[in-house]
Amino acid sequence: MKRLLAATDLSAPSRHAVDRAYRLAGELDCPLTLVHAIAPGIFDGLQALLGSDAPSLDQSLIADVAARLAALDADPQRSHGVRADCAVLSGRPIDAIARHADETDAGLLVLGARGEGFLRQLTLGSTASRLLRKTRHPVLVVKQPPHERYRRVLVAIDFSPAALAALRLARELAPTAALTLVHAVELPFEGKLQYANVDPAIIQQYRIQAQLEGMQKLRQLARDEALPDAGTQLLALHGDAARLLVEQEQEQDCDLIVVGKRGQHYVEELLLGSTTTHVLMEAQGDVLVAVGE
Repeated sequence: MKRLLAATDLSAPSRHAVDRAYRLAGELDCPLTLVHAIAPGIFDGLQALLGSDAPSLDQSLIADVAARLAALDADPQRSHGVRADCAVLSGRPIDAIARHADETDAGLLVLGARGEGFLRQLTLGSTASRLLRKTRHPVLVVKQPPHERYRRVLVAIDFSPAALAALRLARELAPTAALTLVHAVELPFEGKLQYANVDPAIIQQYRIQAQLEGMQKLRQLARDEALPDAGTQLLALHGDAARLLVEQEQEQDCDLIVVGKRGQHYVEELLLGSTTTHVLMEAQGDVLVAVGE
């Protein structure tokens, strides 16, 4: 991992992401940057009322934010011996974070799932969707306070390059975690077969055959990626991918779900009701969105 970039709005709920970022930086022995973004011109009206002789409110805010970031970084209970580079960014928060990630060549963006200001209602897709569209970097959305390393990771597998990137990033981020690979089997034209009154037993045979083929491909993937037998579970299940991922998160007691997105051509994945957005909204644990070509 080249560098972690953790964005915080300095609210109490967003501290979970900061805590996880420090833990990951220590576990992976990689540098960490802690950032807060300030939208430009937020005090223009008030500054005009105070007059040109009044102290600059923008500079006062920047100094205050810098001091609060430094205090976070100096807290030994949070930093776990890691010292971060702290930066106050100027600009529209989404644009500023994405730009800083590019400038620092960040290997991972870490965001809180809840917060105030620019991180508020992240799981509803407003900030998350815009940032995921903006950035080519993987994004970790932190929902739970971190108490330990990730123990069990659920990875969505559709055998695309994006899914392969997701699996490899999951192993890099949580090298000691048990892995559960889930392939959602959706039978082509199943609805039309049912509408045409095809015998349910025949449809069930098609489902079973598709699941068997899915398991064969999962086993081959596990061999190709040299996944350990003892710590890896393979599941090819019939049903909607988003629903299965959320169900299996609970069934397998996973604390991280990993899904992939495809290069810069994934806008459809972020629409309401898509797999990515559904998982971001409904998952109980953290969600990592990886990037594939």
